[in-house]
Amino acid sequence: MEQRLALPRQRSSSLILLGFALLCVASLVLGGGPDYGQLVATLDQPLSRLRWIVGDISEVAFYKHELPALGLLLGASLAHWAQQRGHRWQGFAICYGTGLWPWLIISSLLGLLLSHALWGWTLDGGAWQPTFVAFVSLPAAMVLLFGGGWRVAINGALLGAVLVTPASLLLVNYLCYPLQLPVVIGNVSGMALASVLAFILCKRFPALVRDGQRPEVAATASQPDYGLVWTLRRVLADFSEAPFFGNELASLGLLLGVLLAYVLAPSAPAYGSQLVLQMVAGQGLASLVGVLFWRRQWKERGWYPTYIPIVSIVPAAVLTLGGSWQVVVASAVLGALIAPPLAVAISRRLPGYMHGYIGNVLSMAISTLGIVPLVGLLAGGNP
Repeated sequence: MEQRLALPRQRSSSLILLGFALLCVASLVLGGGPDYGQLVATLDQPLSRLRWIVGDISEVAFYKHELPALGLLLGASLAHWAQQRGHRWQGFAICYGTGLWPWLIISSLLGLLLSHALWGWTLDGGAWQPTFVAFVSLPAAMVLLFGGGWRVAINGALLGAVLVTPASLLLVNYLCYPLQLPVVIGNVSGMALASVLAFILCKRFPALVRDGQRPEVAATASQPDYGLVWTLRRVLADFSEAPFFGNELASLGLLLGVLLAYVLAPSAPAYGSQLVLQMVAGQGLASLVGVLFWRRQWKERGWYPTYIPIVSIVPAAVLTLGGSWQVVVASAVLGALIAPPLAVAISRRLPGYMHGYIGNVLSMAISTLGIVPLVGLLAGGNP
């Protein structure tokens, strides 16, 4: 197994990361950092389309920019390197200590590129489209559930591009846009429905995931004390949970990237909303409240989905209702208290051949649908 894992660890993943890093830097230097409106208006140009594709990597956190995408990938690469060498500063072991990060990132990136090859034409109409969804959904979940290897990675990417992306496209365009719902509801609902179908196919046709390589999860050196330092680390790691990284270095790269993008061009990240600071503050508060309130669950289970409001409720509320402190605080607190236990309740009822992330994304959809209008009422605005 170690010999078979060596290729993607040492060569493939490094080449992919290097290529994306060069593309990100080139797009920043050559493109001069246009704002989001300019980006959308020029998607027929190769450089702008490239920026959009790379920006999809940070789309799950609602940042939509190549700098946080680059930061996320570089931070995750550093975390994986540190994990392989046993450095204490690696933080929480990336990809939950499975050692599957090279396969996971290969499958996720391939799913993203295939999605653009098949569905990139949907951007021609000038409206935002969920082209990013395959990067943070089924391909990664399949690798974590069935193991690494080219068969699982490629089939996960194919199913992500063929099932997840069109499902989210349909829900966004024929449900969210007509009913004026936050598009995240369509994004994550598409992930859930398509992933259910994909896992049923994998159960019916096991050859799709045959010979998946499942290295043992790395043993934890010592039981965490769940004190102040652990709490702050956990809050930071939550920012990179959605792409299944769950690591402080990856999150730090993501956050430094979006803050740098905001400083260089405030109208470039986060869809040109200029609400980056309010969004990040709400996301951090949501994770902090969740980690503190659900500390007992963290202790008993070892992991709990306190990241959910970071990538759904809080940014959806801020973008829909504005960046007032009432919106930021209310969405963060309500999201932190409601979404994680709902996700666990749904995941418990899933069959064993399905990854539990399906419960997480369903919780995002349900919680966003219910909480955002409530926040609008509490904040004194229109729901």
